[in-house]
Amino acid sequence: MSATSVIGLQWGDEAKGKVVDILTGKSDIVVRYQGGANAGHTVVADGKKYKLSLIPSGVFRHNVQNVIASGVVIDPESLLNEINTLRNQDVAIDTNLLISDRAHLIFPWHKEKDRLLNSLAGRESIGTTMRGIGPCYSDKYGRSLAVRVGDMFRPNAKERLREIAKANADYLAKADPDKNYEELTSESFLTTYFDYAAQLKPFVADTTTYLLDAAEAGKKLLLEGAQGALLDVDHGTFPYVTSSNSSGVGVSSGSGVPACYITKVVGVLKAYATRVGGGPFPTEQDNETGQKIRDRGAEYGTVTKRPRRCGWFDAVAARYAARLSGVGALAVMLLDVLSTFDELNICIAYEINGQKTINFPSHADDLRAVKPIYETHRGWQGDLTGVRSFNNLPRNAQYYLNRISEIIARPIGLVSVGPDREQTININL
Repeated sequence: MSATSVIGLQWGDEAKGKVVDILTGKSDIVVRYQGGANAGHTVVADGKKYKLSLIPSGVFRHNVQNVIASGVVIDPESLLNEINTLRNQDVAIDTNLLISDRAHLIFPWHKEKDRLLNSLAGRESIGTTMRGIGPCYSDKYGRSLAVRVGDMFRPNAKERLREIAKANADYLAKADPDKNYEELTSESFLTTYFDYAAQLKPFVADTTTYLLDAAEAGKKLLLEGAQGALLDVDHGTFPYVTSSNSSGVGVSSGSGVPACYITKVVGVLKAYATRVGGGPFPTEQDNETGQKIRDRGAEYGTVTKRPRRCGWFDAVAARYAARLSGVGALAVMLLDVLSTFDELNICIAYEINGQKTINFPSHADDLRAVKPIYETHRGWQGDLTGVRSFNNLPRNAQYYLNRISEIIARPIGLVSVGPDREQTININL
């Protein structure tokens, strides 16, 4: 049996959804193992564009089972909206989706806490999407006020949820006395969320046992992450991170699939760099160059619609993320966006307080002080979207890709030259 993991190696938005969609053709099961509705994947197939948030990107293949595993935090209203949207697009979602009964649920009080915490921070925004992700993970690790999917079907579920809702309403009323939180304890609120649970119940299963059985039976698993490795809560640019382990170290804990089954890890990178929200970004180009990348790459969030910060490729950060995640092959995305630039820069090292280093710093303040050391490459002209082999790329594009591979010390297995699944150069993936 073999499992493949797909990890973003930047600050998210690396076009992982397309890579998962391509690899799904070789898979029996696709697993989303962490994050929440703050993630967004766009998949383009047969000229149609699909936007996903919680549902795995393998949902467009009829013979593939899709799993939302225990490491994900679920906003039931958001998930049901996504399911219904896919139904309306004639996607066979009702026959190929499972939801872990161990996954934790997001409620309105999580979003209110997100809003309050962000307003009280008094500093640069950490980049929260205000969807309650962080507060839900806080409750998960605090345990006493947490609600899992399976809890909604226990005999004492309504009484327990009523108590948890009251505790949160009381807390919020003290933190923000100008707002009325009585709705959180109303019977209509309880009715709404138990109705959500009833709609989701046909999908709910013990996915940990399901995946362990599948692994032992020799099924081919594809494990799909959200966000990117540089946003990992333990190993990323803390505190400007997400609330889960979004690097390769979180795959087993979030999915329940032991590491011994994971035989391939694919690291996904844009041919340049982007970031959403606050936090240090050494290669950011807050100028005409950055705007040109943004315009050519349509760099606006799938979920949030926020314009992404854009900059040159950061090989120091990418090398760190690849090592951290155990990557064996790279997928370089959106290469076509860089066409028409006369020159391209790759950050090959940092200078911090007068010292040169190729290591990614552990503290955000040190990363903020970075002076990037660039290597300049000649650009190329022309449209790449019709290219289907590496050797047919412009010579300068080949040099650029080979240099990225050399610095990160990982082979390139796939290059994307357009949004459709067909606009791909599959070298060895």
